[in-house]
Amino acid sequence: MKKALIHDWYTVYGGAERCVECFTNIWDDFDHYSLIDDLSAEHREIMLKGKSTKNSFIQKLPWGKTKYRQYLPLFPLAIEQFDLSDYELILSSSSCVAKGVLTRPDQLHISYVYSPVRYAWDLYHQYLKESKLEKGLKGLIAKYFLYKLRLWDYSTANRPDYYIAISQYVANRIKKIYNKDSIVIYPPVDTDLYTLTTERDDYFITSSRMVPYKKMDLIVEAFSESGRKLIVIGDGPDFQKIKKLAKPNVILKGYVGRDEMLKLTQKARAFIFAAEEDFGIAPIEAQACGVPVIAYGKGGALETIKGIFPNKQDFKSETTGVFFEQQTTESLNQAVDYFEKNEKLFKPVEIRKNAERFSKQRFEEEFRTTIETLHNNWKNNR
Repeated sequence: MKKALIHDWYTVYGGAERCVECFTNIWDDFDHYSLIDDLSAEHREIMLKGKSTKNSFIQKLPWGKTKYRQYLPLFPLAIEQFDLSDYELILSSSSCVAKGVLTRPDQLHISYVYSPVRYAWDLYHQYLKESKLEKGLKGLIAKYFLYKLRLWDYSTANRPDYYIAISQYVANRIKKIYNKDSIVIYPPVDTDLYTLTTERDDYFITSSRMVPYKKMDLIVEAFSESGRKLIVIGDGPDFQKIKKLAKPNVILKGYVGRDEMLKLTQKARAFIFAAEEDFGIAPIEAQACGVPVIAYGKGGALETIKGIFPNKQDFKSETTGVFFEQQTTESLNQAVDYFEKNEKLFKPVEIRKNAERFSKQRFEEEFRTTIETLHNNWKNNR
C-alpha cells in the first residue's frame, strides 16, 4: 500500500513535528509532501528518517522559506497542486491547509487536525487586533483574504474521509466549523526524557514562544506584582516587550536547550500556563517531572491537568494542578496563593502518573491501531 504524508510546512521542530516523528516511527515508507521545507539535516533525520519532501511552488518564491506566511492567500492553490493519485492512503497533518489536498473516491484520506485555521476562525478578531489590521487599506485586504480562506476551508470539509483531533477541545471546534465528528488521539509527550524528581528550589517556571496568545506578558506582570521568583524560558517576537515588564524577581532566560530546560523544570515549585491552548505539551512535560501546574482553566488544559478551581472543588489525592478562571493578573495570583497554601498536598508520583497517559509509546500504539481499523473499515465498505 503506497502512503503519502502531507504536513503544512517543515520549518521548526515543534509539537506537530513530534507527531510527524511518531508517524514515521510507525510507518517508514511514507512519501512526504509539504508547502515549505526548511529543515536542518538533524531534524530531517529525526522526523523524516532522512527522506526529502516534495514541496509547493511557494518554496521557490522570494523569501518563500523564511517569510512564507506572507503568501497565505496562495496556500489553498498551492496545496491543491500536489498530485497524490498514486497513493491508497493519504495522511494529512494539518493546522492550516494540509487537510485540503485533492484525492479521489478510491483513496483513503485521514486528517490528523491540530486545529482548524485559528486566525481565520475563532482567533480572527484577536489576530486582526494584535496585527493592527482592524482598520485601513491593509486591514481591508487582510479581512478579504481571511474571508476567502474561510470559504475555501469550509468547502474542503468533506475531503478527509476521517478526522482525528488532538483533543476533545479541537474535536468540538471541528464539529462547530465543519459539522464533522472526530476521533480523539492525544499527541505524544516525551515522558522518558522528562523524569520524576522530588527535589525543589524556591522558584516557579514557565516556557513558551513569545507570541500574544500565549499570554506570557500576563504571567510576567502577575509575578512582578507578587514578588515571587519566576524563571521564564522562550523567545519570539514579543520578547523585548515582555522583558520591559519584568521586575528583578522575574528572570528571562530566552531560548535554552532541552537539557537545561529539563533541569530547570524538575526543580520548580510549579509550572505556570496562561494560554487557551488546543492541547499544550509543556504542562504535561512539567507533570512528567512531578511538578504541579497552575493553568488557565480553558481549552486543552482541562483534559491534560487534573486540576481544581479554588473554592469550588475539594482537593483530591490525584490532583495535579490549580486552575484560574480569568486571564488576569489578579486571577492568576489568587491561584498561586491557593497553591502555596496547599503545596504540600501535591503528590509528585500522582502527577507523574497523569503525564504518562500521554507517552510516545501510547500514542504510536493508539495511532497505529486506529489507522489500521479505519483502513480495514474503508476497504470493507468499498
